[in-house]
Amino acid sequence: MIRLFLNVLWLIFGGFVSGCAWLIGGAFLALTIVGLPWAFAAWRIAAYSFWPFGREIVWRDPDPADLGQGCLGVSLNLVWLVVAGWWIALSHLLIAVAEFVSIIGIPFALKDLELAKLALAPIGRTIREKP
Repeated sequence: MIRLFLNVLWLIFGGFVSGCAWLIGGAFLALTIVGLPWAFAAWRIAAYSFWPFGREIVWRDPDPADLGQGCLGVSLNLVWLVVAGWWIALSHLLIAVAEFVSIIGIPFALKDLELAKLALAPIGRTIREKP
């Protein structure tokens, strides 16, 4: 019940905007064709950004056929970090600092910090329900 309450508050006070921004960014990346690996990562982040409480971000299990693993995944994350990741992470970090000011905002700030960490290296990560 608390997760539902926190998710609804999150959605009303910024989660909807954040999720939509990730969706639109993913759509622009998909239009370029070259940006497809990052588009899929952006859409996963959008899903998390809309409804984060009760879910967690984890590294995917190693699979040799998966493009998000190994040297290619590291290379994709490095390009992402240089081009866009640090800007997005900085925006989530600044929002988290503002949310930490109030006691009520601390759970939301922690989720924004998770989003900032995810924005730095999104390839090779997945989102799952918390046990």
